[in-house]
Amino acid sequence: MEVMISSFDNTKLFLNKETSKNDKAVCVIVHGLCEHQGRYDYLCKTFHEAGIGTYRFDHRGHGRSEGERTYYANFNEMLDDVHVFVEMAIKENPDIPVFLLGHSMGGFAVALYGAKYPGERLAGIITSGALTVDNNHLITSVERGMDPHFKLPNQLGAGVCSVKEVVDWYGKDPDNTMTFTVGLCYAIQDGIVWFKTARTTFTYPVLMLHGEKDGLVDPKDTYQFFEQAASKDKQMKIYGNLFHEIFNEYCHDETIGDVVSWITNRI
Repeated sequence: MEVMISSFDNTKLFLNKETSKNDKAVCVIVHGLCEHQGRYDYLCKTFHEAGIGTYRFDHRGHGRSEGERTYYANFNEMLDDVHVFVEMAIKENPDIPVFLLGHSMGGFAVALYGAKYPGERLAGIITSGALTVDNNHLITSVERGMDPHFKLPNQLGAGVCSVKEVVDWYGKDPDNTMTFTVGLCYAIQDGIVWFKTARTTFTYPVLMLHGEKDGLVDPKDTYQFFEQAASKDKQMKIYGNLFHEIFNEYCHDETIGDVVSWITNRI
C-alpha cells in the first residue's frame, strides 16, 4: 500500500507499507541521504519471505515526500518523522514486535531516535553504515555561516558500492537527489554534537553493521557508538572489503540474512 501520511507538522510523507496477517514482526526502514525508499526493494522482499512486514518512507524533501528538497531546519525533524512511523507500526501491529532499521543518514536517524525516545517501544534497532560521529568529515566539513538553503553537489555516487551496476543506476535513478542543502548538514552537525553525550543513554537491543571499505562513513563511527551505547544486547559486525551500501553489495544475501537472523532470534 502506497499512501501519503501527515507527519508531526503536517508535512506529507510518502509511505510504502507492505504487511500481511501472517507477519511475525514488522520493521520500519529509514533510507539515507539523497536516496529514497524504493532502493530497498530487495531487502524488503527478503524480509517478507521471512515473515517480516515492512514500513518504509521517503524522508521529507526526498523521493515522493513533500518539503524543500533535502532541507532540514533541525535534526529533531528527522527523528520526529521516524517517530510518526514507529508509532504507526506499533499501533497497527499490537501483537507482534516492531524493529527499526536505518542506513547511513537513516542510521543517524535511528541511532538518535533510540536516545531521544528510550524505553521498550521497539524490539530492536539495526544500523547500517550509520553516520553517528562523522570521523570521515563528510558533513562536519561544511563550514558554518553559509546560507542553509544553498545546495551542495551530491558526489556520493562512486563510493556507495563496489558493484558497478549499483553505482551506474545511482546516478540515473530519477528519485535520487543530486544536491543536498547546507541546512541538512547543519542539522546533522547539531545532532552529532547532541548524540555525543546522549548515546550513553541508548539502551535498545542493537545490531550495528558496517562495510570495512566504506569511504563515506568511517567504520570508526560504528566502533565508537558500539563502545558507548548502554545496551545490554548489542552486536557489531564489520564486513571485510564491502563499501557503504552493504545491502547492495555482491554478498547482499549474506548481509541481509544476518539482519533477518538477528530479528528472528528476538521475536
